[in-house]
Amino acid sequence: MIHSSKGVSAPRDPMQYMRLPPEGQQKILDQLASMSTFLAEHFGALTDDEATRRFDDLFAPVEHVWHLADLEREAFGVRIERLLNEDDALLPDFDGAEVAQRRNYRRKSLREGMRAFARARQDNIEALARITPSEWTRRGVQEGVGPISLGDIPTMMAEHDAAHRNEINAWCAHVARHVVDAR
Repeated sequence: MIHSSKGVSAPRDPMQYMRLPPEGQQKILDQLASMSTFLAEHFGALTDDEATRRFDDLFAPVEHVWHLADLEREAFGVRIERLLNEDDALLPDFDGAEVAQRRNYRRKSLREGMRAFARARQDNIEALARITPSEWTRRGVQEGVGPISLGDIPTMMAEHDAAHRNEINAWCAHVARHVVDAR
């Protein structure tokens, strides 16, 4: 479901990412990088009509990819940049539902959305990979969430991806059931 980033809370263990050994940190970055492949595998063969189909309360594939792309650029990317460059950064919420309505995602191109997400995600992964150990502790306050540090961002991103993976899997399962019922 397209939602406000208020639904993405700070990890229960602040700085969880930094407490991981280097191979654990790399595993999260690899997991983040795999989201583009996940989207391509689940949505890459859809027609334009299929990409706009909603079922029950499940959002259409095109809505997922554009929400993810916009959140990646305008929320996670901005948070990374501001936490790196501002002391005690105040980080605004990203109201995904409002943005989705205003931008009318269902009229957009699925493939362009997938490319926009992949580019923005790669930019953020590269930015995260350049962060020095002392920079990970830089802190700010995210509207609707509270205090966060730069070290919280990879985990927040991974948790948000996991929620969308679940929703996308549910959408695909619904489509598969619909195809079987139509036979």
